[in-house]
Amino acid sequence: MREKDTFFMRQAIELAKISADELEVPVGAVIVCDGEIISVGRNKKELNKNVLCHAEIEAINSACTKLKNWRLCNCELFVTLEPCLMCTGAIINSRISRLIYGASDLKSGVCESSLGIFNSRLSTAIKVEKGILEDECSDILKNFFVKIRK
Repeated sequence: MREKDTFFMRQAIELAKISADELEVPVGAVIVCDGEIISVGRNKKELNKNVLCHAEIEAINSACTKLKNWRLCNCELFVTLEPCLMCTGAIINSRISRLIYGASDLKSGVCESSLGIFNSRLSTAIKVEKGILEDECSDILKNFFVKIRK
């Protein structure tokens, strides 16, 4: 694990905490290009009443706008939770070069947990690293759902 990976994942964790405060499932995402954060996203499905408002989609959309390009070839995506099928499709199609996620999602995560999409021919160019600050990312989610169920 690179020191910068920890720094960028901590930024994503802070975004996830904002989502939790707003009673959204706490997921945060940060896109980095050339060592600089160029966009961020956090879960806003409840706030916007829109299923498309996942942290990854928000960050990808913002990065495309900033770079004026749908190809994010030299970008890295840091996200606190293993992406779902929709977000994984966006990651593949945007040509992000590297995906780094914290907690695995055994129910909805498709990168490696349920479908193993990144083990297929679809995504051979994307480097995937999991488990960066996994305990912190997982604890935010666990604490959120404990609070919601009370």
